[in-house]
Amino acid sequence: MLKSKSALVTGAGAGIGRAIAVSYAAEGARVLVSDIDDEAGQRTVDIISAAGGIAAFHHADVSSLADNENLVAAVLQRWGTLDIACNNAGIAPPSTPLADVSEELWLKILAVDLSSVFYGLRSQIPAMIKSGGGAIVNISSILGQVAFSGVGPYVAAKHGVVGLTKSAALEYAAQGIRAVAVGPAFIKTGLETHLDEQSRLSLDSLHPVGRMGEPEEVAELVSWLSSDRASFVNGGYFPVDGGYLTR
Repeated sequence: MLKSKSALVTGAGAGIGRAIAVSYAAEGARVLVSDIDDEAGQRTVDIISAAGGIAAFHHADVSSLADNENLVAAVLQRWGTLDIACNNAGIAPPSTPLADVSEELWLKILAVDLSSVFYGLRSQIPAMIKSGGGAIVNISSILGQVAFSGVGPYVAAKHGVVGLTKSAALEYAAQGIRAVAVGPAFIKTGLETHLDEQSRLSLDSLHPVGRMGEPEEVAELVSWLSSDRASFVNGGYFPVDGGYLTR
């Protein structure tokens, strides 16, 4: 599906980002893996290489415009074109009532979860135009559509990601660029292993299918959306949520 394509994935050192990078490579893409955790990012590269795929690691802090620009430059230097970008990196805040959120926490969440996507788009779109077009997948959340108590900054940022995605899709469709947003629900990224059994089971029960999602289930959709099979899909928001948003 993605043979001979050059792709980058941010936050690809673990969880959903790693699954996306592995899926891209399995579909034939050359993947630049990005993360702030060098060891985790290199581990993703090793997984891809062991399976016969092509990947390289590049350190990047997505809250930095310069790092996003350098990431795109690294793809172009290595493979000549940028065909696919997945802006996945993000963080979740500690549960905090909105009126108690500090300015520092607010700015940090916006920087990593929203400004990072803007910086990514700003850096990736010109490169894709030169390459003749491309596909951008921005990882939002189910909280890009609804609220969840205690994580107001995250909800705001993920709603913003959906808005940025629609703007990019509208403005650059004529130049061969598609942009879509994917909204995962609660996914088994490993963080849930720190929860007690009752809390973990409560997360399962939030989804009508009765369980949390797997990173690979998100990656399957992202890979399809990034491929030419989705050539008429542009500007949409696609939940991967086990029915969460039907409630």
